[in-house]
Amino acid sequence: MMTRRAYAIVLALALALGLALWSFLGGWYGSGPLEKETSFVVPSGASLSAVAERLEEKGLVRSAGGFSLRARIFAGGRTIKAGEFAIPAHASPSQVLSIITSDDVIRRFVTIPEGMPSIMVLERLEANKELTGKVAVPEEGSVLPDSYAYQKGDAREEVLRRMQAAMSRTLKELWAERGKDLVVKTPEEALILASIVEKETGKSEERTVVAGLYSNRLKQGMLLQADPTIIYPITKGKPLGRRIRQSEIQAVNDYNTYTMVGLPAHPICNPGRASIEAVLHPAKTDALYMVADGTGGHVFAASLEKHNENVKKWFAIRRERGEI
Repeated sequence: MMTRRAYAIVLALALALGLALWSFLGGWYGSGPLEKETSFVVPSGASLSAVAERLEEKGLVRSAGGFSLRARIFAGGRTIKAGEFAIPAHASPSQVLSIITSDDVIRRFVTIPEGMPSIMVLERLEANKELTGKVAVPEEGSVLPDSYAYQKGDAREEVLRRMQAAMSRTLKELWAERGKDLVVKTPEEALILASIVEKETGKSEERTVVAGLYSNRLKQGMLLQADPTIIYPITKGKPLGRRIRQSEIQAVNDYNTYTMVGLPAHPICNPGRASIEAVLHPAKTDALYMVADGTGGHVFAASLEKHNENVKKWFAIRRERGEI
């Protein structure tokens, strides 16, 4: 029969073991030291111990060693994922592990609007302080306008590479499905004309008509006379901020379609998918001329006489607005 002394020793050991177990479990399921919600980045290929050290360094857990030990016991074979995660205030080590082994990463996006020139694509990437590294101005027309996901710390060069790969895939796909009897004979020519269409209209419903109009002018050997082609060599596609000068209209270069027959040598912006599709499936139209209609769209005409009438109406609208 157990003596009182032996019973007391067993009881003390049991209490000590219970307290140790409580402390061990509390160190896993209890509140963590983080005072306010923060983001935490798990680098690609990082080991559990390396992540634990980063967690302690950032104040998300009290002990890297304690986190590693408990994670190995309680993780149940879960794998840490690379990415950026949102960690709530006072998250327990158990919660932290659940978050960084989930697919619930913070998703960030950089958006390139349709028609943005490459110099502004560069500026947008450089202005994003969550991206790293340097990158050169991409080739004009090489970037597909869209929203691209990235993680904090990603290289600008890698994000740009994905933008350019998307354009290459899209152009190849759309070229394979192109219509018949097109004026553009190569994917590169399609991209150039699409960049002009992109800059010439802000209305999606007009794209195919504008593409048809320019296709007609090219077939007839007419000057395209697209104002954005005058501006591009001056600003690299940025807004001019003033009226075009007569000397600029008469300038001879690789872009100005007022002084050259045919397409410019290169695109004048990064056109979106819809503008490329419009060039490859232009509307069947007899239009050769267009002028603004005062609503953001255009009035189209098949003859110079009708076009001149439309121009008079446009100037009347501008006079009413006090623009001239």
